[in-house]
Amino acid sequence: MKLIVLSDSHGDTDTIDAIRRRETGADAIFHCGDSELSVSDEHLAGIRIVQGNCDWGAAFDERVLTDVNETRILMVHGHQHGVKQSLMQLKYAAEETGANIVLFGHSHLYGAELQDSVMYVNPGSTKLPRGGHRAATYAVIETGESITVTFLDPLTGSHIEDANFTIR
Repeated sequence: MKLIVLSDSHGDTDTIDAIRRRETGADAIFHCGDSELSVSDEHLAGIRIVQGNCDWGAAFDERVLTDVNETRILMVHGHQHGVKQSLMQLKYAAEETGANIVLFGHSHLYGAELQDSVMYVNPGSTKLPRGGHRAATYAVIETGESITVTFLDPLTGSHIEDANFTIR
């Protein structure tokens, strides 16, 4: 399975378009909020998206719970789950929903972590990186006998970092 995950694009459609052109053949594309675009914006067509704290007036859902190839995925923006402090509230949400993968944004910091067989992924920001990271990022999640999360530059596709996890 291949998932594309982006977040915090803050009105920048160039990065969304570049990712869509490059990442063909994905099983699903997710946007973890703060697109600052409308629900009907053509750049978001076919992308599963949630409401971010900067998506004023947009009518996106606050969370998306969906199954892709028998994998349950929970996506939230993260501002209502205290993600800048810890993943604890996301862990509770994963337990409540039976999620295998939890996607979130808000902090503009990319990262991936496997806890108790649940994969947590923050793709970072396609527009405004934080935390000393100079590169904007998005994530590609590939699953099979293991899980690989690759962080890439949204405009160039340049490799930033990989995280590999063994599934138990």
